[in-house]
Formats: sequence, structure tokens, C-alpha cells
Amino acid sequence: MNTRVATGLMLASTIALAACQKKAPEELPPPPTQTATPTPTAPTGPTVGTQQHFTDAVGVANTVVYFDTDRYNIDSEDSAKLQVQGQYFSQYPQLNFTVEGHADERGTREYNLALGERRANAAKNYLVSIGIPANRIRTVSYGKERPVALGSNESAWAQNRRAATVVIN
Repeated sequence: MNTRVATGLMLASTIALAACQKKAPEELPPPPTQTATPTPTAPTGPTVGTQQHFTDAVGVANTVVYFDTDRYNIDSEDSAKLQVQGQYFSQYPQLNFTVEGHADERGTREYNLALGERRANAAKNYLVSIGIPANRIRTVSYGKERPVALGSNESAWAQNRRAATVVIN
């Protein structure tokens, strides 16, 4: 009789457990949403030490100084532009740069190379005078070999008589 009672209890337990069994829901709940952990992002914009960063920082108009015909003197407008450049290069003392001297198409190749060199050196000397170390500044003259404006008129010539500052990577 003991076995019958034990069997009965076991059968009752099994039935009770079966009754407690969960049924699958008619509709599944939405999957758990993950909370987005902010990922550090790289700074946007150009990298320090690139020409684009320099241009963005000082403004495109301040990367070039222009000269009158057969001249290489720094006037007040040029000095204002070079002041802005000087502030940038003081802020980033690890950067070296080149000042490129250019001339218009008139004159001999030799004359224009010499004039371009005087223009580049005038800009360099101004930057050195406001505290930029000379060993950070390289100069090069392209004379009339690299015009930015093509044409044989005063407008084109004026754009080509310049000293342009270029960051060296």
C-alpha cells in the first residue's frame, strides 16, 4: 500500500507541475534595447600641420601677400596678414613652413627668380622680426614659373606678384 500512496503522490506532483508549466506567449516582446555607450570620436576638421588647417585658421586671404610691380617691400596690409600668420605659427611651434616668392610673366627668367627670392625673404624677415625663429622658415623662389592667374593683363599680373606661405608636413 505504501507503494500505491507513493505512486499516487508522485502522479499528483507530476500533474501539479504540468499545470504550472508556462505556455509560449501569443506575441513575443520586443528585443531589449541597448543603451548606446558614447564612443569617442576623432576631432573633426583638418589636422594640425596641414595646409588646410593653416588656411582655415588664418583665412585664405591671409596666406598670401601681394606686391606692386618690381617691388618687394612689406606694406601695412601685408604686415597685417603676416601678423596673423605669426600668431598661428607661434601657437604651433612644432610646424615648419615655406614662403614661396613669385613674380608675374614680365621680365627675364633670372630677373623674376631674383625678385621672387627678395619677396620671399621680405616676408620671412618680417615673420622673424615678430618672433618666429628663422630656422623654421624656408624660402624658395619660383619667379614666373608658377602663375596662379593666366593672362597677360594687369589683373593676372597682380595676382602673380606674391609671397605665399605653405606649411611643410
